Amino acid sequence: MTVDTSSAGDAGVRAEAGELAVAAAVAAGEAVLTRRFGSAIALVSPEHLAGSGPATVVRARVVSSSFALPRTLVVKHYPDPPEPGRVDPFAQEAVSYQLFTALAPDERMCPELLAHDGGDRVLVIEDLGRAPTLQDKLAARDSRAAERALLSWARSLGRLHASTASREADFNALLRRLGGPVRTDNDGLAGLADDVEELTSELLDVPVPEAVRERIAEAVAQARSAAFRAFSPVELAPENNLVTGSGVRFLDFERGRVRTALVDASCLRLPFVSDPRAMALPAGMSEAMIAAWRAEIVDVWPSFADDVELAKQLTISEMLQVWQITRDLLPHLNLSRHATPVSREAALVTWWRELARHAGYSRLTEVAEHSTRVAAALAARLGPHADLAFYPAFR
Repeated sequence: MTVDTSSAGDAGVRAEAGELAVAAAVAAGEAVLTRRFGSAIALVSPEHLAGSGPATVVRARVVSSSFALPRTLVVKHYPDPPEPGRVDPFAQEAVSYQLFTALAPDERMCPELLAHDGGDRVLVIEDLGRAPTLQDKLAARDSRAAERALLSWARSLGRLHASTASREADFNALLRRLGGPVRTDNDGLAGLADDVEELTSELLDVPVPEAVRERIAEAVAQARSAAFRAFSPVELAPENNLVTGSGVRFLDFERGRVRTALVDASCLRLPFVSDPRAMALPAGMSEAMIAAWRAEIVDVWPSFADDVELAKQLTISEMLQVWQITRDLLPHLNLSRHATPVSREAALVTWWRELARHAGYSRLTEVAEHSTRVAAALAARLGPHADLAFYPAFR
């Protein structure tokens, strides 16, 4: 009899590779700490913190040291060099942490950077402990705790924007020093109106009126504008936010950059729009989060004290978000009339409906009417179950 052991063999190979990656991360962390403090510092009891990015992330304990180091640290090691011409996630993250570590502790919405090295491509950061993530709160069955966590997240996002509103030149200078190209908000915006019109006309039989194209041009101009610019983590998925006793703290800066804060703020209306597992929030939750965010940034951008002005600016940014995600998703969705919608398909229907509702409130009539037609066409294709499910905390 022949026994197939390929699965077990593959598992063994993966386990060994994981152990080697952890060992390499620990060694890189020890080396950069030793250079930083001028004396050997050993890390023991490594714990692999699995993630979806290119870095190996390890929590390790510091062997007794004469330096005022925390008892445990987190090491992020990027073993592979950046692809030529592509954005370097190590450089983006290192510069993001440098930017925040230069701020006062009460303005720092992330762990403190303790050491980094561009040669070894390693970061050593403060360990915020085993606090739950925002995803944990949304997945639990405590709606009050989830609401508090979401409002804390919105306040932290506002503080993050307020504290970095005048730091774009600093961020870009640090990025150039590490050899990383400076990203702009122009990526993927050229041709957006043409791309979405082609898709909605061909797949949904919904053309784009000229008045709506003009609003998209306005949204693109807003994204490229020098107004309201601040640092953004970009990856705003719930799993990238720790709910600590001092408020929500952001963790993942591999795509971090400076852009208009309105892009992040529009994600309070379209919660976690870039997350493939995004679900719905109860009525009124987004409005409460926007109020919490605005309370933190209104001193920096006083024009946002005007409800009408803020609503219009957010709707224009929300429109850009919905159109971009439509361009990415629509060609890959199953639009068969009898197919059972999956989360991403139902999410797209929900986001178009929300855009129509918000555009109506802001008296962007042409956008509201077009968005309503797109949402209806999507829902007609997907059937009566094209509704986005709520996060477990709100079911």
